[in-house]
Amino acid sequence: MQLNTTLRTGLLTCLAVAAIPTAVIAQDRPSNDPVIQAMWNQGMVNSQVESLAQVLLDSIGPRLSGSSGFLDAKDWLLKKYGEWGVSAEAEQYGTWRGWERGITHIDLLEPRVRTLNGMMLAWSPGTNGPVQGKVVAFPADISSEAQFNAWVGGVRGKFVAMSASEPTCRAPESWAALATPESVTRMEERQRANQEAHRQSVGAAGGNNAVIAAIEANGGLGVVQGNWSDGWGANKVFSAPTSTIPGVQLSCEDYGLVHRLAANGQGPVLRLEAESEFTGDQPMFNVIGTIPGTELPDEYVLLTAHLDSWDGASGATDNGSGTIMMMEAMRILRETYPSPRRTIIVAHWGAEEQGLIGSGAYAYDHPEVREGLQAAFNQDNGTWRIDFIRMQGFLGAGEHFGRWFSKIPDEITRHIELDIPGEPETGGSDHMSFICWEKPGFRLQSHYPDYRQYTWHTDIDTWDKLVFDDLANNATLAAMLAYQASEDPQRMVTNPRVPSSGRGWPSCREPRRSFGG
Repeated sequence: MQLNTTLRTGLLTCLAVAAIPTAVIAQDRPSNDPVIQAMWNQGMVNSQVESLAQVLLDSIGPRLSGSSGFLDAKDWLLKKYGEWGVSAEAEQYGTWRGWERGITHIDLLEPRVRTLNGMMLAWSPGTNGPVQGKVVAFPADISSEAQFNAWVGGVRGKFVAMSASEPTCRAPESWAALATPESVTRMEERQRANQEAHRQSVGAAGGNNAVIAAIEANGGLGVVQGNWSDGWGANKVFSAPTSTIPGVQLSCEDYGLVHRLAANGQGPVLRLEAESEFTGDQPMFNVIGTIPGTELPDEYVLLTAHLDSWDGASGATDNGSGTIMMMEAMRILRETYPSPRRTIIVAHWGAEEQGLIGSGAYAYDHPEVREGLQAAFNQDNGTWRIDFIRMQGFLGAGEHFGRWFSKIPDEITRHIELDIPGEPETGGSDHMSFICWEKPGFRLQSHYPDYRQYTWHTDIDTWDKLVFDDLANNATLAAMLAYQASEDPQRMVTNPRVPSSGRGWPSCREPRRSFGG
């Protein structure tokens, strides 16, 4: 029988610390370990996370795969690691369809004038100058392809409001705090009904891709959509369907306005000017920095985060925060622990947003790192302090984490829960590129619901959303974990557990090498 429990690390009891003397657990800051003391001073007193983040997020900005922004970020990382004395290189693993964003201006001209809050979707074609036309709403009562074909013949010279309209743009926590239960129930029922009617209508028309293709074939000017995140002012901004007509995302408020005007026959007219450029296949890279091991150079500790982002904003919490956290951790390590026992690698992955492509390619191409992996620590969700680490079903991991955490100041670890032995994830982020090989990859996870609602893939994922005290804490944690994992006298024996769900262990896929075109 396997024990599955969530452990509050401030207590450090049970499985994780079964072999650790009680006297060792009680540690007050500062630690007696001079390396831990030096790491605390570098990471918590002399932190550089805010200045690093300002350059990456404000000056370089979004890092869409295949864009100049991603390549600029790659060059900046290499420069910073060079300044810190960390050997680093850009390792190409493939290509991606190149695309550059220009301006987006979208205005409501009739029945009244309003400049709308919206932007072109990634990899959307531009308009080649301003275009103007009426808006029609995609019907919510399509029941057959024949009915859809009769409707779509009338879209020539018009924009199509493609998404279901939200009945509210007020955040759910506001409804929960201030509305009557009856109002909340009615609103939730209306939301579900709108989405279900839209889903069925699109399905009856042949599916979303078929609908977009038909709008294009029948002379539609463009597709306008809303993709609300359930947060104040936050909207998801993904990629446009493959098409020769532009795709535009509007804010929840402005999409609702345009959709209601169209649905009620009040003649909305939009003017859109959107600029973009397709630049052909562009090289894609992982940035890899290394501090060689002195005693066990063929065993590895990895610090990882993905460098690419969506470009609706500047990718601050997805994943500028992880990028800066691991950069700062590597700076701390170079300053305080320049001759590690095991080799320490920092990896900044490309194309995570397109399916863990960069990390998957690295894991596939570097069997020596896979086989020598002591532990990989990945971060990919937002700000706030690290508060949860799943052992991914590796039965030997809890004892190692307990030993490591017992030597890290409680001010850093007290917020963290360890899930022991945990279930292996089947999706998520770049640690999965090692878990699928049954190698010890762990996600250093911070508060997830806030991230999913407000900043994950949204147009407000900007520098100001970061909490720099917590980011400094997280970078210091990562450096200390890497130090402890490097110095650990024991190699982590994972003994992966069969998932109790019966879904099996996640499988690895051979990486793709060319994307888009």
